[in-house]
Amino acid sequence: MLKNYLKIAFKVLLRRKFFTFISLFGISFTLVVLMVAVAFFDHTFGQHAPETKQDRTLGVYFLEMKTPDRDGTWNGSAGYGFLDCHVRTLPNVEKVALFSEHEIIHSYPNGEKVPLYLKYTDGEFWNVLEFNFLEGAPYTKDDDLNRNLVAVINEATKKKFFGDQPAVGKFIEMGGRNFRVTGVVANVPFLRITPFSDVWVPIGTAKNDNFRQELMGSFMALVLARSPQDFQAIKDEFQVRLAQVEFPDPKEWNLMTGNVETFFESVSREVIPSQNRQARPKLLIALLVIAALLFMLLPTINLININISRIMERASEIGVRKAFGASSWTLVGQFVVENILLTLVGGAIGFVISVFVLHLISQSNLFPYATFTMNYRIFLGGLALAIVFGLLSGVYPAWKMSRLHPVDALKGATR
Repeated sequence: MLKNYLKIAFKVLLRRKFFTFISLFGISFTLVVLMVAVAFFDHTFGQHAPETKQDRTLGVYFLEMKTPDRDGTWNGSAGYGFLDCHVRTLPNVEKVALFSEHEIIHSYPNGEKVPLYLKYTDGEFWNVLEFNFLEGAPYTKDDDLNRNLVAVINEATKKKFFGDQPAVGKFIEMGGRNFRVTGVVANVPFLRITPFSDVWVPIGTAKNDNFRQELMGSFMALVLARSPQDFQAIKDEFQVRLAQVEFPDPKEWNLMTGNVETFFESVSREVIPSQNRQARPKLLIALLVIAALLFMLLPTINLININISRIMERASEIGVRKAFGASSWTLVGQFVVENILLTLVGGAIGFVISVFVLHLISQSNLFPYATFTMNYRIFLGGLALAIVFGLLSGVYPAWKMSRLHPVDALKGATR
């Protein structure tokens, strides 16, 4: 029986090639967009090296400084002075790492101008994050304290400067100074904002120390808790310390607000603005899921319209089959098989296109060092959802037509 259904389904789909093409395009396009969106989300927020301890990691990514009796505000990244004084000594934490936003510098190996992303970090940075070292080792706390001109570089930078030769112990010129390479790490994708860079150097190698007293600046902090259960205590203590900040000139600034939070919480705070700047990660996830479901409705609506048209055209066929004794369930089963077959073919096409598109984006260098991969679990979930929608879009009109009296069906009646 199923074999006959499949044969009929193939013939029906090939008979109306244009409608079949529209259905396949809707299903495959929807799945491709869903896979690309999920790949970006996973690439940015998923637990991947070097961010392998996200379940225990909080960060200070944003602060705001203001004076309540006037409109002026200063918001952005924290200053090194604030983080060193108020965050580094937080209780109930295992480690705290300070690092700067990345900046672009230029080096001139063999007279060729090479732009590089540079990030300043302390020695603890390498203990909170777990980089994949291909050569050597990270610099240490002592290197930072002693202002040693040392650096860790990524694999791409190593190839630009040293080709296939070992890089550890050699020097790389940046900003008129020569830094000795202590280690080479695997490339970190650009979308991993916290660990990303081409070159990492000790904070102590900065050319001046003006930043060390700043409350606002260009630094962030990672806080590694002993356990996720300590998160709330850490957040509460952070708020206490914000209230204890001493301002150089209270007439200019006398209030600081901010949070120690997960990176996703920080993003939700920016994406979903609120009057009190509360993080809403659950709401953001809910909105993303709702958006995905609404987007999945596109092929459903498309299938409903096409199925109704196709089934109405086949009223005479239904009448003949009912006249020869075909039951309503038999006819419904046939239309269901046709819909499932159509969805599976569209899913297969969508899978192939998704792999190709993700590979193309990875090779385009739009996002340096990004390698987007297929999330098979999400793909199968999306395909299953498409099948469910396909069934819902086909069962009702098929059942309605199958209930017609054979004489009415042969006359082409649709009511």
